[in-house]
Amino acid sequence: MPTAKMDSFLKYANFFYTAVGIEPYTRLSRPSVPSLWISLVFWANIINLSLVLLGETVYVLVSFATGENIVESIMVMSYIGFVLVGMNKMAFVWWKKSSLSGIMQQLEELFPRTKAEQAAYQLDTYLASCSRLSLTFSLLYSVLIWTYNLFNIAQYLVYELWLGTRIVGLTLPYMMYIPWRWQGNWSYYLLLFSQNFAGYTSAAGQVSTDLLLCAVATLIIMHYDYLGRLIELQKLSGDWSQDARFLAQVVQYHERLLSLSAELNEIFGVPLLLNFLISSFVICFVGFQMTIGVPPDLMIKLLLFLVSSLCQVYLICHHGQLIADASSGIALAAYKQDWSYADVRYRRTLTFIIARAQKPAFLKATVFMQITRGTMTEVSSSVRILNAYTQRVYLMR
Repeated sequence: MPTAKMDSFLKYANFFYTAVGIEPYTRLSRPSVPSLWISLVFWANIINLSLVLLGETVYVLVSFATGENIVESIMVMSYIGFVLVGMNKMAFVWWKKSSLSGIMQQLEELFPRTKAEQAAYQLDTYLASCSRLSLTFSLLYSVLIWTYNLFNIAQYLVYELWLGTRIVGLTLPYMMYIPWRWQGNWSYYLLLFSQNFAGYTSAAGQVSTDLLLCAVATLIIMHYDYLGRLIELQKLSGDWSQDARFLAQVVQYHERLLSLSAELNEIFGVPLLLNFLISSFVICFVGFQMTIGVPPDLMIKLLLFLVSSLCQVYLICHHGQLIADASSGIALAAYKQDWSYADVRYRRTLTFIIARAQKPAFLKATVFMQITRGTMTEVSSSVRILNAYTQRVYLMR
């Protein structure tokens, strides 16, 4: 089999970034190539998405001001949250391109290139896991967004044109304030294209950033695990000068991985915090709509939205847990090493490595949140509280 490239971990993220006109990073083997077409795609996506977001926001404000269409407004608030998460992630990756490029260049330097090195790193295992998760998550979000984009058109074609069982009419996929009468004229098709375009942009912005984060996290985890095996399986000579050289290499490697973990948090910390906050509200609003009684076909849409949002949160929490486990595993590997006949200076130095590894690297949503699988439980608790409050307010009106 040919040797794997680092781009194999990133191909799904890069595909979605290209679709929204973003070049998230540059590397030594992948220099920046200015492109007028890419810039046009990016700004077309951003301007169109901003206009749709504005229309949805005005719709919600008008609904609450008049007291009409409250349930529909809550559904639109779910869409607004979805758009805000996508725009937030795209904006931060675009803003932090230079820092992200630095991480990617470091990972490229550390990436094993020969077949023997890749076998030692067990690279195929990590690549298969990353590709499987990336493909599944990409398909899930693609099904989600195109279900929402095409749902109303499908209803019109099936119920009105094909079966003739009810009048559906040509409606837009997302409710928003439109300051002119668009029904029954050519502007409907323009608005339909704009909303479909915006929905895809928002979904691609979320998927691309999540997949990039998970791919980079997987590469860092691979290095932590390799370092752990290297320490545990090292056969010491008992000669201090020789073993000290090995120890120095281990410390340098470990410090570099800790530095990469810190840089990853610096880039993705704020987007992750906003992602968890907004996603909690989105899940709450979607759950609320499912509890007030909706038609079966709409229930399928809401269920798909809910599952996708929960999977997105869990995907991030899962990789946060893997980073914490892999970095803390260095301490266990050092303890399990056969150091019984090593020089006393080696043993003392090894205790410092064990002590440092007992403060594991975490994926952090700024200083406010360390992300592990336990974070999923915290998000679920917050959603339950928000959902109960939303239902209470709705029943009191």
